[in-house]
Amino acid sequence: MRKPISLITSVVALALVAVLAFGAGSSTASIQAAERANPASQPAAVTTPIFVTDSERILHDLYNRLAPSVVSINVVARSSGNTQNPAMPSDGLIEATGTGFVVDTLGHIVTNNHVVDGATRIEVNFFDGRIVRAEIVGLDPDSDLAVIQVQDVPAEDLHPVTLGDSENLYVGQEVVAIGSPFNQPWTLTTGIVSALDRSIRGLTQFSIGSVIQTDAAINPGNSGGPLLNLAGEVIGVNSQIMSETRSNSGIGFAIPSNLVQRVKDAIINTGDVNYSYLGISGQDMNLYFLDALGLPSDTRGIVVLDVSNSSPAAQAGLRNPSNPVQIDGARIPHTVDVITAIDGVNLANMADLIGYLALQTSPGQTVNMTVLRDGQTLNLPITLGAR
Repeated sequence: MRKPISLITSVVALALVAVLAFGAGSSTASIQAAERANPASQPAAVTTPIFVTDSERILHDLYNRLAPSVVSINVVARSSGNTQNPAMPSDGLIEATGTGFVVDTLGHIVTNNHVVDGATRIEVNFFDGRIVRAEIVGLDPDSDLAVIQVQDVPAEDLHPVTLGDSENLYVGQEVVAIGSPFNQPWTLTTGIVSALDRSIRGLTQFSIGSVIQTDAAINPGNSGGPLLNLAGEVIGVNSQIMSETRSNSGIGFAIPSNLVQRVKDAIINTGDVNYSYLGISGQDMNLYFLDALGLPSDTRGIVVLDVSNSSPAAQAGLRNPSNPVQIDGARIPHTVDVITAIDGVNLANMADLIGYLALQTSPGQTVNMTVLRDGQTLNLPITLGAR
């Protein structure tokens, strides 16, 4: 059974006077009020920590170094019926809690699109206790990323993060998340990179590729917060979890830092993000198609299921599947294009193609698609359009 994927902003429906993140009640309200009065309150250090292991020292030092770069975000928004966040009511005021991180000394902060979309008021809480307003610089629902900006914080009090190279990640690598789960700001959780090159649905019809899967505890309120390596570099932005309960089940997803870098720069420099458009839908290779096409069992690639009319893919000659045959009771096309590489880079699955197009190409660029068709390998130049 397929598990639901949830956005991970902690949401409170003000119009309904219900606390969806941790449940309604006076004790919860009191806790929230106390946190907001002093969101950066931390226990006073009375002695120098005594570390038992080197790992403890690394995590403690990383937290002290990175916490000032991470912000807790409280948003008030008027929800419309077309909101992308399934936790939000269809109308009325909503209050959401998320996370973000500082990326420069001009006050720019990266977070998730779904944290601040539709906001009428954005409150940013800093680790030193400072509370300021922020304005939206730009939104990118395709990647579920956004950039906001604070104006009233001196440059010397802003602590930008360093973005790492998400191409250098590996499964088993230790990672750390810092965020505001269930409105508990500056919470550190640890885990590993569980998998790479996942694909998740964005806030539009398009998917996000090259996504990082992690078992670091991520819950509502972690949205927009950093996923860090042990060198303190941001390698991803925590965005979604796979869970039946909207709480951590050990499967979280982070948008890769290389895509974050591209989107951040485009929003700050031009206010907009342009993505390449190919114009297909497809799926990963499976046993049905291997049998129908008579392909070797180690064949990998993307089975083209639909080619949009007048799209760059259609103009280049990619074709729709046809001639279905019965395979174990299922009707499987016998005539179908399989994309196996782009610009000489092998593609194992749809996530690889989505990630390559988002990170390595731009509208108007011509790419060379390697296509397996009727037992022959073709090279199709395709000039990409814009979404």
